[in-house]
Amino acid sequence: MKAGPAAHPENVNNMPESWETETEERGRDIQQRDPENQKSRNVVSFISQLADDHLTLVRNISTGLAVTGVIVLAKSIRVITKFQAASEIPSRFIERNVSLRGKVHSVTERGIEVEHIPIYLPVISPLLSKQQDVSTSRLWVHLAGVELTPEGKIWLQKNLVPPQTVWLKLISRQDSTLHCLVSQSRGSIWSYCMNEELLRLGLARRTTITGVPLGSPLYWRLHKRLHRAEVKAEKKGLGLWKKESLWERASIALKGNPLLRLMRRIFRRTRTE
Repeated sequence: MKAGPAAHPENVNNMPESWETETEERGRDIQQRDPENQKSRNVVSFISQLADDHLTLVRNISTGLAVTGVIVLAKSIRVITKFQAASEIPSRFIERNVSLRGKVHSVTERGIEVEHIPIYLPVISPLLSKQQDVSTSRLWVHLAGVELTPEGKIWLQKNLVPPQTVWLKLISRQDSTLHCLVSQSRGSIWSYCMNEELLRLGLARRTTITGVPLGSPLYWRLHKRLHRAEVKAEKKGLGLWKKESLWERASIALKGNPLLRLMRRIFRRTRTE
């Protein structure tokens, strides 16, 4: 077997020297990088320590910014604003037939006097109430598409007793009056529309739906609802649709008969003589 080529003496002598040189260069690189790493670690430690020391302040600032954002948003969409006049309600609320909650104060010839109850948001609503005027101006509400009879007004006064809560579905606005579908809760789940109920009992007549264009989708929806309620009263003969019995019609006819009136006069004279 042949022996492998012998290592050159110069190569053997140079290996330790190159290894030592590389080691020294790596050492110098590490020493140069250490100060930079140390500085980075110091900055991170400082920021972490600052955040720990001021954690409560940071949390308070975050909470404050969040509350401010919610207040600005709530103000922009007016969900927590208390409306004290029909003119204060944004037009988009009426166009979208938004429902507002209110507290009944009275029922008069002019309409239903309602105090608006805005949506309550914890923390935010008390803050805004301190900034806003706390006067108790009220909204005047008319039952949309309904003309009350005298009996209907009495029924409405008995069934809308202050301070009951009602929902006002905005239909239109005319001067300082709101035309609405007025709903009242019946139990914890169900509610009924006062406009339909009055028609269903025969205590009101359908009339023009003020502020709603004829032929519009909203007009036809309301027309169908109110017409359906009125037809039920007419079929059952309720209220103003009540039909007189045969005896009642006969009595009215006899009272208006001239011959019978003459006979009654003669009878009274004979009795006095």
